[in-house]
Amino acid sequence: TTGLHFEDIRILLESLQRLVDEGNTVVVIEHNLDVIAQSDWIIDVGPGGGPDGGEIVAQGPPSAIVESNRSETGRFLAEAAAK
Repeated sequence: TTGLHFEDIRILLESLQRLVDEGNTVVVIEHNLDVIAQSDWIIDVGPGGGPDGGEIVAQGPPSAIVESNRSETGRFLAEAAAK
């Protein structure tokens, strides 16, 4: 979603949700916390980037990622939800 206007992100999320509602599996690689928070299931790869990453540090619904002490994504999701 990098470079997309907020309205375009909303339209994209609605389109992806329609695909899921029709029984499709949708896999998205994303860094936008608003998009990540809408996910049914997250696979968080880290803990860092490049040679410091590549390991699954957490997986599950957004609430489980927030509770994971190994997930940087979970920390950012929790901070965003608190705003």
